[in-house]
Amino acid sequence: MWTLKSWYGRFLPDRSPERLRHYAGWCDAVEGNTTFYATPARETVATWAAQTAPDFRFVVKLPREITHERRLVGTDEPLRRFLHAIEPLGSRAHALWIQLPGSFTPADLGALADFLRTMPATYRYAVEVRHPAFFTDRRAAAALETALGGAEWVPFDTTAFFARPPTSAAEREAWTKKPRMPLRTRALTEFPIVRYLGRDATTETVDGWQRWVEITAGWLREGRSPTIFVHTPDNADAPALARRFHDEVRAKLPGLRPLPEPVPVEPLTLF
Repeated sequence: MWTLKSWYGRFLPDRSPERLRHYAGWCDAVEGNTTFYATPARETVATWAAQTAPDFRFVVKLPREITHERRLVGTDEPLRRFLHAIEPLGSRAHALWIQLPGSFTPADLGALADFLRTMPATYRYAVEVRHPAFFTDRRAAAALETALGGAEWVPFDTTAFFARPPTSAAEREAWTKKPRMPLRTRALTEFPIVRYLGRDATTETVDGWQRWVEITAGWLREGRSPTIFVHTPDNADAPALARRFHDEVRAKLPGLRPLPEPVPVEPLTLF
């Protein structure tokens, strides 16, 4: 996502057809969540590319028709439409994100392996699973890593969020929707992707991500190129928090390239 009403006038202009361009001044990567609900028009995707630098990273989620409804089987036509639509992103398509439902179990890994084997080699792939067995059963985890065949396993770290009961409306809503995922910190590829969910309180969010600051710095020292997404229940301050996370990693690795300078947002006026 790169637009949220609470960001208007702070991170994004209130009225602009190029909000993505402003977002890209705050962060150099984005989760493409909207593609989960519907495959966008190719022309729309072309405007996304036009508003971002060639090294901007889109982690684009496959449509739910493919992952949740058809469960990776018999997907030729919707997959063809999706791949055609995102083609204008070119190198900006950092990874195609295959988020699988909690009902996708170790018994379904054959479908995942078959699906990944047929995907074009022009893209990287990142898979997010939510069935508990993949985190608690060593054999299931090993079987998943084999099925991935070179794709990345995306952890969704919700441990800080679920550390104590919710205290706000946004936290209560997220409490009922977000998965309670066991912590996983191992990268399988040179391009790890992490999704982290904090709390409304900035101090709790920052405290909870300290392990990821260390892990991310370690990956960078190893020559890996990680992508970290920072969320909170309402995401109101997410762009600023993402920059703070990057600054904390950069404090450990001064040679790390800084994020781009934000495009100024014009102040709101009465006319």
